[in-house]
Amino acid sequence: MKGAPLGAGILVVSFVVLFWSVLRKLVSDWANDDNYSHGFFIVPLALFFVWERRRTLAALPVRPNVLGLVVILGSVGVLLAGTLGAELFLTRLSMLGVVAGTVLFVLGLGHLRVLALPLAFLLLMIPIPALLFNQVAFPLQLLASQAGETVLQALSIPVLREGNVMILANTSLEVAEACSGIRSLISLLTLGIVYGYFIDPRTSVRVALAAATVPIAIFTNGLRVAGTGVAAHYYGAAAADGFFHTFSGWFVFIAAFALLFALAKIIVMLAPKASAKTNLDVASAPA
Repeated sequence: MKGAPLGAGILVVSFVVLFWSVLRKLVSDWANDDNYSHGFFIVPLALFFVWERRRTLAALPVRPNVLGLVVILGSVGVLLAGTLGAELFLTRLSMLGVVAGTVLFVLGLGHLRVLALPLAFLLLMIPIPALLFNQVAFPLQLLASQAGETVLQALSIPVLREGNVMILANTSLEVAEACSGIRSLISLLTLGIVYGYFIDPRTSVRVALAAATVPIAIFTNGLRVAGTGVAAHYYGAAAADGFFHTFSGWFVFIAAFALLFALAKIIVMLAPKASAKTNLDVASAPA
């Protein structure tokens, strides 16, 4: 179709104009918030997933669906509500609604089904609302401090825990929000989804691997807090800051990925083989 590139260009320009302020703030959050620095990798990976499906998409008949226009208008309404209410999450979520509605309106339901995974993957680039973030972060802080207390007591190191504060003989350690493990949890979840996508086509394996990132992240972060407590007990409060704190964060994340890698091997071996007829991913994979 000769007019397709021009039409696509108009849609892209219109999208950028409509969401320019939303996109600018989103990229700023990626650059300045360590919890979401992985957002820079989400869009390129989603585009790669689309490129993998290019042959399947090309083989599908174009059947525009007017329901897509309803989705677009509803998403623009969400954008307006989010803008008036200063709710960043809604404005960012509306971008995905507009993209999904455009695909449905211009190309049809078949194309939307094939692109469901790349579109859903884009959710990972959106920071979760502050209210939900705090509801998740604080319990993780308590879990990490409890794990640290348990390990220190097992090592016969005197410790008293009050909430998310561990009181040692020579210092006190607070498991702050930055040490809750939510940062490594979000990053590991993203990595687990991508890793599962590339190692196995079965949906069950991919879901199991993504779900496994949650306990792995919690467990390894608990070990990090415990290790910090041990270092502070023997070497003072300074051991919990600076190089050791930064190094332990990287070390724990590498250990978490190693556990994820080992678990993936086990899941792949134990998961039952799925037939091509029942495997949704195989059905939507590029020809």
